[in-house]
Amino acid sequence: MIYLLPHIFTTLNIFCGFYAIVKIIDGNLWKASWAILFAIIFDIFDGQIARIFKTPSNFGLEYDSLCDLVSFGVAPSLLIYQFSLKEFNKIGWLASFLYTTCVALRLARFNIKVTLKHEYFEGLPSPAGAAILASFVLFLLKTEIVSIYKNWALLILTYLIAYLLISPIQYPSFKEIKIEKTQAFYFLVLFILGLTVIASNPPLSLFVIISFYVFLSPFLFFKKNGKNF
Repeated sequence: MIYLLPHIFTTLNIFCGFYAIVKIIDGNLWKASWAILFAIIFDIFDGQIARIFKTPSNFGLEYDSLCDLVSFGVAPSLLIYQFSLKEFNKIGWLASFLYTTCVALRLARFNIKVTLKHEYFEGLPSPAGAAILASFVLFLLKTEIVSIYKNWALLILTYLIAYLLISPIQYPSFKEIKIEKTQAFYFLVLFILGLTVIASNPPLSLFVIISFYVFLSPFLFFKKNGKNF
């Protein structure tokens, strides 16, 4: 049973991704966005469980990637297209297609380099790309911004995230972080504080937190390599 546990969480991942697609078809973009975010939680747990119980496998790797393509590639691209990019006609669906393709390329590149020790990810992880798009849609659904500004903001963000997915920019993986027993209390306090902040305004808080992770690494990368341009 313990060997099936990571695959169960991976299946919950694709379940959320498929549910998001169904909700997009039904026109319920709020539930679709949350479903994508929940898929990310299950994706995090399947990898952590596999490492804790030392049950990683090539099957698990491939299954996880295929599920990620649905949950973090197809579902978010349909979400942003249905939300506003369809207003741009061909440019809109091509932007959505580009994002999906970049997720597929990102996952394929990760799989062929999986034998390396991953203290950092090369390129933005696909769950983070899906997270910022889903949280941005949640944020926009709760704000009274003129539609044209929403549309252009999401279009620009989509192209930017597509680039970051396949870029050489390194993102921390947090896989090597180990919490010592003496530090557990402070991490618990930090978790409670973060949970309180998120609960006060989930759409805005999630978007700000995810944006910090997504854009801090590019900022540091271009600051460090600015002299070479």
